[in-house]
Amino acid sequence: MGRGILVLVLVSLGCSPVSVQAQTRVKDITTVQGVRGNQLVGYGLVVGLNGTGDTLRNAPFTQQSIQSMLDRMGVSIRNANPRTRNVAAVIVTAELPPFSVRGTLIDVTVSSIGDATSLSGGLLVLTPLTAPNNEIFAVAQGAIAGSGLSAAGRKENVVQGVPTVGRIANGATVERDAPGSLSASPQLKLELRNPDFATAVRVAEAINSYTFGLYGRRMAQEEDARTVRLTRHANINPARFIAEVGELVVMTDAPARVVIDERTGTLVIGRNVRISTVAVAHGTITVRVSETPQVSQPNPLSRGETVVTSKTAVSIEEKGGAMNMLPEANLEELVRGLNRMGLKPASIIAILQAIKSAGALQAELVVQ
Repeated sequence: MGRGILVLVLVSLGCSPVSVQAQTRVKDITTVQGVRGNQLVGYGLVVGLNGTGDTLRNAPFTQQSIQSMLDRMGVSIRNANPRTRNVAAVIVTAELPPFSVRGTLIDVTVSSIGDATSLSGGLLVLTPLTAPNNEIFAVAQGAIAGSGLSAAGRKENVVQGVPTVGRIANGATVERDAPGSLSASPQLKLELRNPDFATAVRVAEAINSYTFGLYGRRMAQEEDARTVRLTRHANINPARFIAEVGELVVMTDAPARVVIDERTGTLVIGRNVRISTVAVAHGTITVRVSETPQVSQPNPLSRGETVVTSKTAVSIEEKGGAMNMLPEANLEELVRGLNRMGLKPASIIAILQAIKSAGALQAELVVQ
């Protein structure tokens, strides 16, 4: 499994495995239905690279793009055979935030699609960014800031990070207002980021308690494990109403769950996990095989040959294996008991899987 990492995490907002649970704001666990970002993408050219751009022979699309760009600028190179290494073809991606209007500046990410070795120091030429409906929502241009570097000599090269991906802060200007707006309808819906029936009910109760005291009516109703429906008064501004509701605090809940990543030895145990009374015996068996070379010499004047033979020794050692009782326990008692047994992450993972097979682990076991 490699080096084990033991992580015992409370999958809830509790700071400790016992007693008081912390509360969190509604705005931190929900989103407003319909209020989301939109993905934008574009194809462009990065110029000004110091010999680290695309090889035009291996990336013909870069050469075609250069020709098309220069044609628009009144320069014809159709019959020429450029061999520049200062240009790279790139894909430009960005996210259009909700409620963006014309003139808003957004960040863009620039990624090479040819055989360029680095985009550091390059300049992205004006590139339109389109949504899936092929409408242009922004245009990007600017100097690229890369976090990676690449250096090469005759016999060795060094690459740190990813030099073929860069970022331009505030590199795109929004040219079309983002679709969607806060609905004028009195109906609003909050969506939980982590669906749970208990959490949805608590969110609705917190909102109802607040609105009943302030407006004299209950305005929230849970619909399912993910959605809470809000019915605001016509005279209440929707933005202000969402801001007020977002500051309310609730105590979240989550199902009992144990998550295991056997590749890294990571183990995450939820706060509500319980174990029925069970006895555990866990031991390790070590098998050692050693080879000892030996030289066999022939007798004098015997025309024999010197040969090398080996002597094999096999030993088997078993450690541990003592029976330990794990009484019915919550998370705190479980962690204390496992730590007292002095087990490594690999052993704890194996024990939890065996306890689940025995039907004593009262939680969902997720193996990644």
